[in-house]
Amino acid sequence: MYLGLDLGTSELKALLLADDHRIVGVARAPLTVDRPQPLWSEQAPAQWWQALDAVMTELRTAHAEALSQVRAIGLSGQMHGATLLDAEGAVLRPAILWNDGRSGAQCEALTRAVPRLGEIAGNLAMPGFTAPKLLWVREHEPDIFARVARVLLPKDWLRFMLSGEAVSEMSDAAGTLWLDVGARDWSDELLAATGLTRDHMPRLVEGSEVSALLKPGLAARWGLRDGVKIAGGAGDNAASAVGMGLVEPGQGFVSLGTSGVVFVSTDRFLPNPAQAMHAFCHALPQRWHQMSVMLSAASAVSWAAKTFKFADEAALLEAAASVALADRARCPLFLPYLSGERSPHNNPNAQGVLFGLTHAHGPAEIAYAVVEGVSFGLRDGFDTLRLPADMPLREVALVGGGARSVWWGQLLADIFQVELTLYAGSETGGALGAARLAWLADGGAVAEVCTLPPVKQTLSPSSEGASGHKTRHARFQVLYMALRDQFR
Repeated sequence: MYLGLDLGTSELKALLLADDHRIVGVARAPLTVDRPQPLWSEQAPAQWWQALDAVMTELRTAHAEALSQVRAIGLSGQMHGATLLDAEGAVLRPAILWNDGRSGAQCEALTRAVPRLGEIAGNLAMPGFTAPKLLWVREHEPDIFARVARVLLPKDWLRFMLSGEAVSEMSDAAGTLWLDVGARDWSDELLAATGLTRDHMPRLVEGSEVSALLKPGLAARWGLRDGVKIAGGAGDNAASAVGMGLVEPGQGFVSLGTSGVVFVSTDRFLPNPAQAMHAFCHALPQRWHQMSVMLSAASAVSWAAKTFKFADEAALLEAAASVALADRARCPLFLPYLSGERSPHNNPNAQGVLFGLTHAHGPAEIAYAVVEGVSFGLRDGFDTLRLPADMPLREVALVGGGARSVWWGQLLADIFQVELTLYAGSETGGALGAARLAWLADGGAVAEVCTLPPVKQTLSPSSEGASGHKTRHARFQVLYMALRDQFR
């Protein structure tokens, strides 16, 4: 039996996985985000620990026997968050999260300080990454910066609490801007540019390796055996890929979560920082991945459902689907940059725009514009991927909460002009991937552990309406370029 823990932005999820691939139990605990100032996004790590204790208590109540058989734990989590500890291991301030946009000026300073940044880290400096956050703390909270003894990513703080060990792994560390992603090691040059050294960093392991052991006291508290291993784990997207079995070169997914992600596994380091594409280490040794990220995907649909008084997101999607193909050309255009944007614009100042409204437009047309705008943003990210001729794109899954809408999935297939596959259990991605990494750390083989789930449905791109999507996508891109300078 294996336990996967997935520390998301809005919830912490725990999943029990048997060694015949059965999901034995799942428990969830909600999390809240604090936004004390514009562009800020923070969480208190104590909230993560309370959520972890809650899910473990729930699992012990419902699945005590299965929990007692757990051999290893895997960790998955939201990437990029800066969790700052003092020399005693105490948290110095709330963690600054992945979707925090306050450090734009520090990104510019870091880029000037290290002209080879993209070559080393495989990525541009963006406010979401961890290193610019530390520059911001050094400038605006110097007393706190002076006390920083260790910087941990969110899931790695949980590991520290579970084991007493400060450890990270390659996929999550690649999102800090402190890792030499090709070499899979900390970069002294990048650390020095933010006033840090290797002493501030956790030691590194691969995601499928043993990183530490669970504290005996916690094992007794939650009904686990002694000596439970803790795997390196993975950042949330790499963990989702492991959970879906998408670990071979050319396999990938489109994720319709709070943020939107296009992810493709590779067998080599293939950076494209010029277009704000991310090149990260995968959770398995000697594997990497390319990834584009838009900051508001399903969250834009949630915002629109609330703002325009739909009953819920499903009602908005139903209204959008009611717009006939022939009527879509007259719908407004929507720029989905409600939290700024990463790929391909790297523009924390970008904003949402609903353009072209007339008296003829009602809730259905606005709903369609919002869903289409998110889809166009994902297509822009998809176009930043750069796969060599010997590594063709061979399989793309559709995952995340938005994937529950087959209509939206079909719209994406039509806009991407790529076949998308819906797999059973895709909603468990990160937690399942964490459990699978625990299985690998316990001696499992990749071929045995990282299998593809059963196919629920295949969405093939339709040629009907393709020219209309192309025309509106071009207008969408022109609209952003026309307004870009107005966002400052």
